[in-house]
Amino acid sequence: MFPTAHDFDSDEPDAADGDLGDDEELSYERLLWQLLLLINPGDEEAAREQFHAWQEMQPDGVQDEADALAALRQAIDWKAGFLVEADDAAGFIECLDELAARFGLQLDWNEADEAPEENDVASLIGRAHDQLREHGYTLWTWSVHGAPREDVFAGWITLRSEGEALEIVAPSLGIELRPGSAF
Repeated sequence: MFPTAHDFDSDEPDAADGDLGDDEELSYERLLWQLLLLINPGDEEAAREQFHAWQEMQPDGVQDEADALAALRQAIDWKAGFLVEADDAAGFIECLDELAARFGLQLDWNEADEAPEENDVASLIGRAHDQLREHGYTLWTWSVHGAPREDVFAGWITLRSEGEALEIVAPSLGIELRPGSAF
């Protein structure tokens, strides 16, 4: 049902054989690991590094969901995700270009990168989403339950085929998720 990592280190969530039966309750750490695999398609080593960075920011384990998600944002920023101010079109373009390059893709911003101040991040999200879909990927945005902020955008890219898995894992972590096509 969910992708699993091979050869887990002792510091990573127990994955046994990856069989996540319907009745099995998943730990927050295990769900987070699944999320990291989804947002780092084909790059388990990057997921592992981000997981370890997140763990270092949670020395006593998950105490508070908001803190855990803030640590996630920090662990993945510019590696597997983005967090930009709503008026920072140039920063969004730069970060998305870097994230897309991980998959060998180059986004066409239709001159938006030459005059980013004339564009808003929301419209750029929609433009990037459409282009990524053509190559089998989906651009997602997310916010934390109870704390939506309209002045920032956060998100990541997944394989298009992993959308259903992401829509199961993300809400289980307290993440409000929506595709870039919603912009």
